[in-house]
Amino acid sequence: MDWSVFTTPSVELIVFYVFAFALVVQLWFYLFYFVRLAFYKTKPLPPNTPSASVIICAKNEDHNIVDFLPLIFEQDYPEFEVVVVNDCSFDNTGDILNEMAKKYPNLKIVTIMENENHSHGKKVALMMGIKGATHEHLLLTDADCYPTSKDWLKIMMQQFTGETEIVIGYGAYEKQKGFVNKIIRFDTFIIALQFLSFTMAKRTYMGTGRNLAYKKSLFFKMKGFASHYHIESGDDDLFVNEAATKKNSRVEVSTGSHTVSRVKSTMKAWVRQKRRHVTTFKQYNFGSKFRLILLSFSQYLFYATFITLLILQFQPIIVLSVFVFRIIVQFFVYAKSMKVLSEKDLLLYSPIIELLLLIIYPFITLSNLFIKKSIWR
Repeated sequence: MDWSVFTTPSVELIVFYVFAFALVVQLWFYLFYFVRLAFYKTKPLPPNTPSASVIICAKNEDHNIVDFLPLIFEQDYPEFEVVVVNDCSFDNTGDILNEMAKKYPNLKIVTIMENENHSHGKKVALMMGIKGATHEHLLLTDADCYPTSKDWLKIMMQQFTGETEIVIGYGAYEKQKGFVNKIIRFDTFIIALQFLSFTMAKRTYMGTGRNLAYKKSLFFKMKGFASHYHIESGDDDLFVNEAATKKNSRVEVSTGSHTVSRVKSTMKAWVRQKRRHVTTFKQYNFGSKFRLILLSFSQYLFYATFITLLILQFQPIIVLSVFVFRIIVQFFVYAKSMKVLSEKDLLLYSPIIELLLLIIYPFITLSNLFIKKSIWR
């Protein structure tokens, strides 16, 4: 091999150095951050069962309430209440909740009536639920979610030890047939891999409202959603991004702590959901935005320079070897992390879905510049 090609200035060499830089950045994220989730081990915790309030916001969720709400009441926990906010529903949500209240004395219903002169998003509904909650420890989930075990509440609450004020869990989507389902679930896995790993590294930047716990006192100390009330989304990620510190946040990802949500059935519905989530990114703190931008940029840079080097036929054996090495590292971390999050069936599809998402993401971001539409969730 002629090593002089790596010292003689040329366009090909510059591209190779950029390729190497992107690789180093990628390896940094995988081997410093993401490996934390890959090797997550459940640690024994002292018994901790503080009185808890489960908060659920529901807008026209009669079918989900019938299917999933009883699973919340079946939790093996000494003292808890379930606060359901009926947010201007015009289906049978209200009637079903009233009937359930006869069976479950620990169900508390908060009703928000439709106001023709004032519209609101989920933040108002959630704020009303939190204000109506009796207990200090809150566990949030959605009406279309269900816990994977009767120990969900217990496992999440056990993490509230010492200075912990926020517990971030994993909210999965149902496994269904079809490639769209795998795209949605893989996207959910990738996002979880990032925010769970960053939290383990004391760089907390978000959680998901499908499975998130925090203290009521923290909510009021941060003045609720005041700093981002004008933004429709962000009741979960923006609140956590603002309230989290290096000492007050922990993760809980053991299998019994997961929630599962009914997945969007079409690509169009999922894109609408993604568009809503994209709007909150610019409100993240500088450190969070820097890390996420660097991660995303390094991905695009890595693939772009890889393809360029192949076209230029610059040291193809070395370039291919580097590419394969990166894929092996990624597969290893993915495999271990997917095992932790019970998403192992996604592994073989991960390379092609990753490339598809790298193409889809920019279009979703650009669509927000031209399409403005209010969406409640």
